[in-house]
Amino acid sequence: MRNLQNRLLSNLYYFLFWIVYFIFARLFFLVYYFEKSQDLGLTTTIKTFFYGLQLDASFAAYISFVPFLLICSSIIIEAKIIFKIIKWYTILVLLFINLMLLIDAGLYQAWGVRVDTSLLPYLNTPQLMISSASTFQLISGGLSWILISYTFIKLFEKIQNKNSKKINFGSWLEIPLFLLITAALIIPLRGGFQTIPVNQSNVYFSNKMFANHASVNFIWNFFNTLTHKSDGTNLYKYFDDDTAINIINKTKNQLLTANTDSILNTSRPNVILILWESLPAKIVGALGGEPDVTPNLNKFSKEGILFTNFYANGDRTDKGIPAVLSGYYPPPVRRIMRMPNKTRSLPMLPKKMIDLGYKTSFYYGGDLNFGNMNTYLRNAGITDFVDGNEFDKKDWNSKWGAYDHVFMKRFAKDLSTKQATPFFKIALTLTSHEPYEIKGKYKFGKDTEDNKFRSAHHYTDQVIGDFIKFAKKQDWYKNTLIVIMSDHGHSSPKHVGPYFSPKKFRIPMLWLGGAINKQHKEIHTIASQVDFSYTLLDLLKEDNKDFIFGKNIFNTSDAQFAHYTFNKGFGTLTKNSLFLYDYVSKKSILETGENSKKLDSLGKAITQNSYEDFLQRK
Repeated sequence: MRNLQNRLLSNLYYFLFWIVYFIFARLFFLVYYFEKSQDLGLTTTIKTFFYGLQLDASFAAYISFVPFLLICSSIIIEAKIIFKIIKWYTILVLLFINLMLLIDAGLYQAWGVRVDTSLLPYLNTPQLMISSASTFQLISGGLSWILISYTFIKLFEKIQNKNSKKINFGSWLEIPLFLLITAALIIPLRGGFQTIPVNQSNVYFSNKMFANHASVNFIWNFFNTLTHKSDGTNLYKYFDDDTAINIINKTKNQLLTANTDSILNTSRPNVILILWESLPAKIVGALGGEPDVTPNLNKFSKEGILFTNFYANGDRTDKGIPAVLSGYYPPPVRRIMRMPNKTRSLPMLPKKMIDLGYKTSFYYGGDLNFGNMNTYLRNAGITDFVDGNEFDKKDWNSKWGAYDHVFMKRFAKDLSTKQATPFFKIALTLTSHEPYEIKGKYKFGKDTEDNKFRSAHHYTDQVIGDFIKFAKKQDWYKNTLIVIMSDHGHSSPKHVGPYFSPKKFRIPMLWLGGAINKQHKEIHTIASQVDFSYTLLDLLKEDNKDFIFGKNIFNTSDAQFAHYTFNKGFGTLTKNSLFLYDYVSKKSILETGENSKKLDSLGKAITQNSYEDFLQRK
């Protein structure tokens, strides 16, 4: 029994040793950047330790996996041998991590981010790295590395010696228990039992980016970006770079301008963007879809500007948001929103709006850490957030967050108070996400997934309908543009044709509010989410040149096109033609219209060019 207890304590002490180390590492970073830390204040500084604990525990679990297995093997192998192996394993890990600790601290000032794989290209020229540091930095860094490593090695030896000498051979019956304990490391490793594994967003909590960076576990961040890093090869290259750009520009340069003077009746409207979770045009009667699912959206479509040929650029929320707010095509496989080392360089509509004097905010009833959304939105410059933490758990569905009717009532409540204008507010709904749990009657029943899907969207339609009715009664409505847009399409309800046909990606976009000129009723040109930021900034007379993939939605040329990506494939379409392509089989999935061959080249050129841009972002 004593052996069992001592082995359990050995596991616990080992794990806690690394937690203590990472607490020290965060303190080291904060002291190293003492002036920046002073600006945080005591409360925020303490919070960096509290929020950072999740990533600390996650990486401690990674490191502990091998020692936990070794401690298990001490049941049948002499403990002296086992703990000697653990000691040298820990020393080697400590030496490496301490080196990264000092590199991270040294690079942060210049790079403004915690150490990531941006470091790796410099390893090919170590002499340049050394020559960039002063003699004092090299000497002090070397001494710090030795001192910190020595201190923690001695601390580890003291902890291990205290317990390891008390361990002898054990019973075979103990092996399943210790294997189970080792397997349980998956819990802290992924950050708990929640649906979404822990990521950088879990530790982003402040409007001050330095506080968020201080919360990030530096070595976790490095290995996370390492495992998410491409080898730098453009997998979608068909042309030389200049040829690809020329193919794109030959079409796109015709579509950058439009006469938009009559669209808005004010130069600085308030803007409310409602992103409706997974609403496809297939169930919107105003777009020729099923007539009874979205009656409110159908009715409001007669009051504003309805975009009848509008497309999502991806098929998930973490693809749709960068498409809408950064005008950025989703890579065919990767998800840029999950990669803070790349998203920090994206153009951001909220930042542009802030430059114009707008107050920005983001509302979501669920976990903002989903897909690293929190990190992306804070990089976008947004400072005011309302998320699932603001709502009582009794108002949550079982998985995603607060029901839409609760969430949108909070959105309306905040808008009913006096607002600093102009404002740019974004609300992302969630109840129409699987598993389609709603409050109230399922209008179309629950007998099939498609009917649950319809019922969920009918519910959200009622919620948004109530919000629009509220908005019309507010003083700010007369000077406000309300944009209702789906974040992406959906495979439900089942449609005829290929799974990745435009039927899946065609989505609604409706502009309402007193700020728009009512003479415009419908826009039939082909457009997509990446065009939204470019077009809105054009209407506001703001520089939009950074949104390099966008074009003006109000340009009525027949050359207008939409391009979307899916897993290792793309679809490109114009008014009369369509080309779908699969990179795995290297074959087209579907070609229609007389210009489909031109769309073959255009689609491949856009995919190549946008993925090359993705690879180059650091």
